Amino acid sequence: MAPQDSSSIYYSARRFDAVNSVDRSPANTAEIVAAGALIWRVRDDIFEVLIIHRPNYDDWSWPKGKQDPGESLAETAIREIREEVGLQVTLGVPLAVTSYPVGGRPKDVFYWSAQLPEGARALADEGEVDELRWVTPEVARALLTNRDDLGPLDSLEALREADALRTRPVIIARHAKAKPRSHWAAAEDDRPLAGTGKRQALASSGLYAAWAPSRILSSPWLRCLQTVTPYAVEHGVAIKEKKSLSEAGAQRHPARTTRAVTSLFEKDAPSLLCTHRPVLPVVMEVLSEYLWEGSPADILPDANPYLEPGDALVLQVTEGENPRIVSVERVRPALD
Repeated sequence: MAPQDSSSIYYSARRFDAVNSVDRSPANTAEIVAAGALIWRVRDDIFEVLIIHRPNYDDWSWPKGKQDPGESLAETAIREIREEVGLQVTLGVPLAVTSYPVGGRPKDVFYWSAQLPEGARALADEGEVDELRWVTPEVARALLTNRDDLGPLDSLEALREADALRTRPVIIARHAKAKPRSHWAAAEDDRPLAGTGKRQALASSGLYAAWAPSRILSSPWLRCLQTVTPYAVEHGVAIKEKKSLSEAGAQRHPARTTRAVTSLFEKDAPSLLCTHRPVLPVVMEVLSEYLWEGSPADILPDANPYLEPGDALVLQVTEGENPRIVSVERVRPALD
């Protein structure tokens, strides 16, 4: 991803096919921001997507809604889907950002793919949605009211044709903001998060939940453990401490660090790894080995510091043998 002014970019997205690259900072954020998803399923060998009818607008569209203060884009998408169609989904590959004016004000809508959870059933919200339908993409094209909604559908179908739609998430996090080294006289592995870092860690719990990691690998150093503990406690996920993910461990045994990162691709489980800035070059080297052939050069960060404190990369990785990275998002917890 482009390194320029990376500290101001709170969301970025890149895909293996170089479609719909996104960088968002406060400087290029629309006045109105919304998020949602194209929820899909395969039933009786037929691929279907979920569309909703909103009586207040008399339109057919995708589940989506406006961002609330203190929410990340991903959290907005998850909340709106839960409210409108009663589903608790996890986000898949980023699809597109549609932009259009509303009442003379610019609006951006961020879309992801999301597979219908096994055994789940969509239910229309009585207030905002009076009907929902599972339809083929062809029928959706005919029913969608806003022509801007076709872009995300095009993106979804392109992923399906490339066999890049069924994925699982792998999250690479840099620990939240720690107390400065100059203000800490005790052991380096006991240096804790600063006040801002603690707020980032709490906010990260909701952010990580959009991808629901069920496996957590972390440096045993305190600032990393403090970063992932809020999510681990809230969602009942054990933290597996890896010395090789600490600064000292990576310096002494980089091969072990490589093995720890590689394990994220060897086990078919949504995963979260938390480490330190000096370890990120090793992490990025491993990730580069799992890129989809022909991926754009800027799909991964390529310059120090790679990630700001508290930021994370969300990778969507194909399932099964020969896993490959379909997309890379850089996300940041939203602070009030």
